[in-house]
Amino acid sequence: MQPTTAWQAMAQRPLSFLTSSWPWRSLAYLSGGVLVGAAAVLVFALGLAAGLILLVVLIGVAPLVGLVLASTVVATVERRRLRLVDLDRLTDPHRSPDAPGLRGWVATRLKEQATWRELVFTLLSAAALWWLDLLVLGFSFGVPATFIATTSGETWPWTVFAVIVLLSSPYTVTSWAGARAAMARTFLAPRDKELGEELREVRASQSRLLDSFDAERVRIERDLHDGAQQHLVSLGMTLGLMRLEVEEGSAQDELLTQAETQLSTAHQELRALIRGLNPPVLADHGLVAAIEDYAGRFPIPVTVDLKVPQRLPRKLETTMYYLINEAMTNIAKHSGATTAHVHGRYHSDLFILDITDDGRGGLDPAGSGVTGLADRVAALDGRMRVSSPVGGPTLVHVEVPCRFA
Repeated sequence: MQPTTAWQAMAQRPLSFLTSSWPWRSLAYLSGGVLVGAAAVLVFALGLAAGLILLVVLIGVAPLVGLVLASTVVATVERRRLRLVDLDRLTDPHRSPDAPGLRGWVATRLKEQATWRELVFTLLSAAALWWLDLLVLGFSFGVPATFIATTSGETWPWTVFAVIVLLSSPYTVTSWAGARAAMARTFLAPRDKELGEELREVRASQSRLLDSFDAERVRIERDLHDGAQQHLVSLGMTLGLMRLEVEEGSAQDELLTQAETQLSTAHQELRALIRGLNPPVLADHGLVAAIEDYAGRFPIPVTVDLKVPQRLPRKLETTMYYLINEAMTNIAKHSGATTAHVHGRYHSDLFILDITDDGRGGLDPAGSGVTGLADRVAALDGRMRVSSPVGGPTLVHVEVPCRFA
């Protein structure tokens, strides 16, 4: 899968990363951060000054209005700059003003939580972030350049140190750029209630589809259990009665034996299908027990390390079970792996899942199997990333919001 963030690019391709555009994009992002941060100080000061003027001219108009105007500009620029190191586009969380004109715009902005998050981010940018950008750039390039320029016979160890720092600068710069971008996204990304009505409806539609699929799966499982399986049992009893009237060792006896063997195989396959559609272990004991039971019957050794504080919400639990099930099926069929590992944790309102194998790698991110898994995760507002270099290993990383009642 093509990386969408600087961190992913560095983690997936640690060597070829050096010849990609990501180090340069990170350098541009941090260099721009210095300029934007310095400008934020100026804009912040001008905004505060404008607010103070308004306070003098119009009693009751707080200087905060000027700061809000300044922070909105800084946040808009930062959202555009984020595309350098994070390809997932940030949606503007602001809604249209309730009334026309500057007064209506300001009144609307002051009511929005996004405005106050932008204000905090602007304060951080002005007070700390751009200094940190400058510090990282200075350590990565300024310090080595100084040592190299002032080198002499007695200071050659410092020159070696400077060369090492310079060679590692792509990783240093990209690491900080990724961390800075993650923090910016935390402040500037829209919350669910700030999304547009159409996008909320799309997500609600996805949720309804998951519910309908779950209900349909349960219905099919019940119909197979109460219908087809009972017919097979009845057929077995009929074959048993027929055997009472057939001479042992005759041609009819051999045909009955073949029919009973085929019936037994069909019955086992149907039971496995029913158990896969709605596994009783999942319903009775939860995700951890269900995956451990599935892993125990898997054709290759699977290490299961799933820990959650309590039963996951039903929708999440069911989706994660079938996602792991499908991923493991793909491993058994296509990867050539000899071992696999399932690791899951709940942390800070997120359920984080990693599925790894030691197979041949080269998993096609555009394949129907991977796309289907990603769609399951997206329907829960989650994210899925795949790392599968040729030669292996393969990692499927999933993060899904999870809030217990």
